[in-house]
Parts: sequence; structure tokens; C-alpha cells
Amino acid sequence: MAETTAIANSLGDYLRARRSLLSPADVGLPPTGRRRVPGLRREEVAELVGLSTDYYVRLEQGRADRPSDEVLDALAKALRLGLAERTHLYDLARPPRRAGGSTAAAGRGEVLRPALRQVVEAIATTPAVIMNDRNDVLAWNRLAAALLADFPNLAPRERNMARRIFLDPEAPQIHLDWDETARTTVGILRMAAGRRPHDPELVRLVGELSLGSETFRKLWAGHHVHEKTHGPKRLRHPAVGELTLNYETFQAPGSAHHLLVVYTAPPGSPAEEALNFLGSFTATTTAPR
Repeated sequence: MAETTAIANSLGDYLRARRSLLSPADVGLPPTGRRRVPGLRREEVAELVGLSTDYYVRLEQGRADRPSDEVLDALAKALRLGLAERTHLYDLARPPRRAGGSTAAAGRGEVLRPALRQVVEAIATTPAVIMNDRNDVLAWNRLAAALLADFPNLAPRERNMARRIFLDPEAPQIHLDWDETARTTVGILRMAAGRRPHDPELVRLVGELSLGSETFRKLWAGHHVHEKTHGPKRLRHPAVGELTLNYETFQAPGSAHHLLVVYTAPPGSPAEEALNFLGSFTATTTAPR
């Protein structure tokens, strides 16, 4: 079956996107006058990496054999890649094989270990969810359902934060840092696409978001990648107003990319008061399964 253009993750596309973000001055090369297009030329990247221009061109065109670790490390250094971008570069350079349908099967809805669900439901004083790298919310506690979305009453396909960010017209009023949230959400999906370019559910999701959101299409074309870790989260809730939380992300062991995301408020802050207020309405509610 032909690969959909929405999720095709070629190494060449990524290399072109990354070199377009750099100028000769960024990498210590002398200026060479006006350029027709922004960024480094292919021969300049080849010089920085220590490759022949012909070999680098073949890399961008997908005609080269799998590059060695030494070549990939040199490319990452030359293109000023961070840890997430370096990981993505390796994923694209070493794509998984599609023989026997195993990669397609791996992309289908993962079974969450019951113990992981129990862990997230046992967190009583602060919102917590378990997500995969497609942004599907697989488990949640009462406070997360009260604060983020009414997960128990949503259809499973709608328990996806990327869909809610890009296809819900009210999302910019809920997520106060919507622009950054949108950018990092696309970056997370890009990382997932590098790991599993043949994941059918991810292919469908990217296609749906590309059709439904011009912002998503523009961000996707930028090849930005992001690994969810920690940071602030600003929200507006109809019952408690605006609140600023901090989130921390923990990856569960195992083959599936399951992430526990916990949102906390600084002690004594208005956000802590807001969470306590929400918690008072959910204390007697059975945690959803």
C-alpha cells in the first residue's frame, strides 16, 4: 500500500528542513553573499560533516545506504541538533522494516497494564493521565477528568489531545499558551512518526488533522520534533478560571510508549486552591475506568 504523503518521514526531508534553519554565520562559515533560499547549501553541510557533496546529495535524495553512526553524529553536530532532534534523525535513518505486517499490528491500540491504570487512579490530589505518543489519553484520574476533559463521556477516538487542540474551536480559550501547545503537540507526533512510520492509527490521525487544520499543516511541514518532559501549563476552566500548573512526565517501562503525566500546583498558590475546589466535587465520584 502506498505511503500517505502526510506522514512520509524521509531522512532527506528532515535534513533539508534542518539546514534551512541555519546560516553560514551560525556554523562558523564565511558569508557568501545573497542566497536564493535561506539556510545552508548542501555542499556547506557536506563540508561541515566531512563528506563528499555527492554522498550528502545522495543522502537527501534517499539513494545512499544506511549512514553509519559516525556520519549521523557528525550530521547532528553540524545541524546543531538537540537530544530529541538527534533521536529523530536516527529514527529516520534506521526505519523499521514492514515485513509480515508486524509494524502495522504494533501501531494499533495498545493494551494498558491494569496496574498502570490503578497507579493513575490512585493519585488523589492532583490531575494525572497516561498517554501514548499519538496523544491518546489511555487512563486518567478524577481531577484530570474534571480539569482537562470529560474523558469518561468521550468516545475513545475523541480522547486524543491532538484532536482536541487542533479540531476543537474552543481550544485556544482553554489552553492559554495555545501556540506553544500546538507546536509541541505536532513535535510529539513527529517523533512518533519517526519511530513508527507505518502505524496506521497515526497515519489516519495525521491525515485527519492535516485536512481539518491549516495550522497543523504548516507546523507539520516544519519538521519540528519534541519529547514531552516537563514545564508549565496554563489553563482556563469554566468553574475556577485561569490556573498555572507544572507538569512532569514519566515513561513507563515496556515496548509501548506510555507516558504518565502529572500536573501539580505550587503550595499555597491560587492554582492549588483551584484544584482543591475541583477536588471537592469529585471526592465522592468513583474513578472512571
